[in-house]
Amino acid sequence: MRSPSPAPPLVELRGVTKAYREGGAERAVLRGVDVAIPRGELCALVGRSGSGKSTLLNLIGGIDVPTAGQVVVDGLSLAEASEAVRTLFRRRHVGFVFQFFNLIPTLTVEENLRLPLELIGQPRDAVRARAGALLEELGLADRSGAFPEELSGGEQQRVAVARALVHEPALVLADEPTGNLDADTGRQVLDLLDRLTRRAGRTMVITTHSPEVAGLADRVLRLEHGHVVDARDGVPTGAPGS
Repeated sequence: MRSPSPAPPLVELRGVTKAYREGGAERAVLRGVDVAIPRGELCALVGRSGSGKSTLLNLIGGIDVPTAGQVVVDGLSLAEASEAVRTLFRRRHVGFVFQFFNLIPTLTVEENLRLPLELIGQPRDAVRARAGALLEELGLADRSGAFPEELSGGEQQRVAVARALVHEPALVLADEPTGNLDADTGRQVLDLLDRLTRRAGRTMVITTHSPEVAGLADRVLRLEHGHVVDARDGVPTGAPGS
């Protein structure tokens, strides 16, 4: 009896290069990156500031496209997709968590959570029910009518996590999600992310400078000189045997 074929990775980068024009010169931030991220994995990206972590995250999320190579997420080649297709894909399948929260200041907590569901055309009753249930789960039900400026930093980031997950995306991308928080609040947000993503079977890619955050990951990848290496052994991820 033949064993079943392994499931394809949720995220796959093949020979990805990203370069920018600076003045009259071209600067390559990523150089031939090969990475495969299976479903359900929490993958941490580490590296010095300016090493390309956020660039890589933006490519995986379809916010940007590579100069060369392929970025395939859940079977869709983002490098070949139009901007409209990438936008719809993000709305349905990707959740973003940012260091500086990026909540819409003119919307209440509940309205911030309802927005991703409204953008994909969910019925109004279902939107209210899902947002309310998630706020209840996170202990934020009593803050549903508050505006972001009325919340603490930790509360804002918990709302930002909820907004990223309210539409139940397969992929969560988090860019330094604890970088703007104190140590205790950062640990609470990190535990929340872990509980609502990996433990729920979702895939998460997280950029960080924090050893504590990296220590929670299933795998840690380091960006060095435009290449991605396995932080455990320094071997490029596209190298034989890596």
